[in-house]
Amino acid sequence: MNEILSMLYLWLKSAHLIFVIFWMAGLFMMPRFFVYHQESAVGSDEDAKWIEREGKLRKIILNPSLIIVWAVGLALAYNIGAFSQGWFHAKLLVVLALTGYHGWMMAYLKKLARGERTMSDKGLRLINEVPGITAAIIVILVIVKPF
Repeated sequence: MNEILSMLYLWLKSAHLIFVIFWMAGLFMMPRFFVYHQESAVGSDEDAKWIEREGKLRKIILNPSLIIVWAVGLALAYNIGAFSQGWFHAKLLVVLALTGYHGWMMAYLKKLARGERTMSDKGLRLINEVPGITAAIIVILVIVKPF
């Protein structure tokens, strides 16, 4: 298994980075969708269009990217022996938090589809900063490996 992972390492690393970019793009887009969705009247045609758009973003980009990022990322970590390194533990913790954020967004998507608007536009704009902050932390941990 290690031999196969070693031979495919650069391909796996490329795939990991590509799907991280897709996942992050979706994580940046969804809260913006929520802001615009909340402006539509519950039950309106516009409301239905936002529900459809959010569903497509979830099904086509967000969820598949999340799964691929995790599967390929864990294979890469195993291949390089990262599980014993401090920087990787920190990265894993941040990625777990980002995955939790992803899950929260999927739950909020369902609330909007039911007509519930529990967050303010300002709150949604504020949480839109989460992916950028976590991406910066992850890049520093992976490149600098501070511990």
